[in-house]
Amino acid sequence: MPVALGRGTRIIRALLQAGKEYVCVMRLHGDVSEDRLREAIEEFIGEIYQRPPLRSSVKRAVRVKHIYYIQLLEIDGRNVLMRVGCEAGTYMRKLCHDIGEVLGVGAHMRELRRTRVGPFKEDESLATLHDVLDSYKFWTEEGDERWIRKIILPMERGVEHLPKVVIRDSAVDAICNGAVLAVPGILRLETKIKRGDLVAIMTQKGELIALGKALLSSEEMYRRDRGLAVKPIRVIMKRGTYPPLWKRRRDKGYKFLRR
Repeated sequence: MPVALGRGTRIIRALLQAGKEYVCVMRLHGDVSEDRLREAIEEFIGEIYQRPPLRSSVKRAVRVKHIYYIQLLEIDGRNVLMRVGCEAGTYMRKLCHDIGEVLGVGAHMRELRRTRVGPFKEDESLATLHDVLDSYKFWTEEGDERWIRKIILPMERGVEHLPKVVIRDSAVDAICNGAVLAVPGILRLETKIKRGDLVAIMTQKGELIALGKALLSSEEMYRRDRGLAVKPIRVIMKRGTYPPLWKRRRDKGYKFLRR
């Protein structure tokens, strides 16, 4: 589980919407052949319809979720160990139940462990909180930053899975003040951005400025020479980090100044 500190808590939204990976033990209620089990599992790869279970924190309406992969790791009698990559908001206990329904014998989730959240994998996580304490002491008592830098990662790591929009230095402070990013302020961007996608607005140096909602697709941003492209929904960078090369007018919003 990623833990955010200070202003880093502002990127949690991006991680909540990121894809997840789980290792799960599914307990079958009857005996089935391995071939039949594999056939049933294959049916759940791709888009599936899923209604959240009775004990859940969301409305029990049917939702479309995407299962990226299901890897069958081990079979021990009626216990099935599998690795599942899925869209955020997928309920694993409901997935196990539905697989059991397709098999005709029933099933339930016996054990579950989350092994990935967005760009963060289980094998990259810390072993114990003692590592955090030791690295903090090395930093404060001996001035050695090496260990604390390995443990406390920059916020940019938390948005590696998001499409990036890189903007001009002259537009940075305006975004920090809540201005909507216009097409002329964009230097480069990643492809396959769709309207409504969550994107990371970045500086030319690779610094995270804000999380934003794409108002245009990447193709539209490339073709147009004017118009609003990305609406900031969570500003990360502090105001004044970059010089304010803009001024605000009451009638027409923000006007950018030339160097």
